[in-house]
Amino acid sequence: MISQLKLNTLMVGATILMFLIALAINELLFTRLEFAPGINWIYLPAGVRLLSTLLFAEAGALGLLLVSWAVCFFYLFPDDPVRSFAGGVLASASPYLVYLGMRRYGGLQSTLANLTAARLIACALAFSLASPLLHHLWFAFYEGKEDLAHSFLAMAIGDFCGTITVLYVARFVVGRMAPVRA
Repeated sequence: MISQLKLNTLMVGATILMFLIALAINELLFTRLEFAPGINWIYLPAGVRLLSTLLFAEAGALGLLLVSWAVCFFYLFPDDPVRSFAGGVLASASPYLVYLGMRRYGGLQSTLANLTAARLIACALAFSLASPLLHHLWFAFYEGKEDLAHSFLAMAIGDFCGTITVLYVARFVVGRMAPVRA
C-alpha cells in the first residue's frame, strides 16, 4: 500500500511533468500565436492547470505553484521577481478556486463521479475567466497598467482553447486505455 505522502508526491510530480510537457508543446506549436509573454491565443498549460486540479486537488495546486514559479522566475520574467512570485500564485490559485467553487456551488463531487460534459465545460469556462481576471487585477493594481481589455480577452480565449484541447485529449487517452482487471 502506498502512503499518502508518496501518493501526494507522485501527484505533485505528475502535475509538474504534465505542465512542462504542455508548455513545451505549446512553445513548439503555438509560439506565433503569442499575444504577450505568457498570454497565448491557444495556451495548453492552462488545460493542465485545470486538469491537474480536478484530478489531484491540493496536490495538483501545489505542483502548479512550484512549476509556475519555476517557469516565471527562470523563463518568462527572470528580471522581475515580484511579478514571477505573483504570477505563480495567481496561476495556481485560479484553477484551485474554480475547483472549490464547482465543488461547493456546482455540485461537483470530489471523486469526479458526476463530472458530466456540461460540468466540464462549466469548469473550463469558469477557469478561463477566473485566471485572466486574477492576473489582470494584478496588472491593473500592482503594475498600474491600463486598457487591459484586449489582453484579458486574448488570455481568456487562449486559456479556454487550451483547456478544452487538453481536456478532450485526456478524455481520448483515458477512453483508449484498457480497463484494469482486478
